[in-house]
Amino acid sequence: MNPNLKYFNAEKAESLLFIGFGIVAILLSIYLLFFLKDSFWKGLAIPLIVFSLVQLVIGTTIYIRSPKDNLRVENLIKLEPEKIQTEEIPRMETVVQNFVYYRYFEIALILVGIVLMYSLSGYGFWKGVGLGLFIQCAVLLSLDFFAEKRAHDYSQYLQSITIENSAD
Repeated sequence: MNPNLKYFNAEKAESLLFIGFGIVAILLSIYLLFFLKDSFWKGLAIPLIVFSLVQLVIGTTIYIRSPKDNLRVENLIKLEPEKIQTEEIPRMETVVQNFVYYRYFEIALILVGIVLMYSLSGYGFWKGVGLGLFIQCAVLLSLDFFAEKRAHDYSQYLQSITIENSAD
């Protein structure tokens, strides 16, 4: 399979995972908020809702954008291969750098979640918030790990195209 198409199809598939996790988290949050009375469950619901909305927005944006990006890059490869070096590679360098920022942010929130779970006495609201942060950020970190790996591989593919074109 064409590496370009493979990258964007995988990006689109992972966006469906984001959407799926977001929907599950929203449904779970509704249940926790309206059917369970303990404050722990209310606390758990808050980060689930917040991050599920983020997951839905990111997942939907990527799902809609991926086919357009694929077509754009395919056209660059066929019609203007020199623009791979000036447009697509810099875009992917930014994407990869952003994954580093996301990773630090997600790890920081996982740590905040752990602190909230274990530092506050009792079984209450803030422990729920901590667990929710831990769960949601661990899911995001896991999905971003695979997305970052895929972005690195795609970037190497783009570099190989520019090397081939400069050799011609």
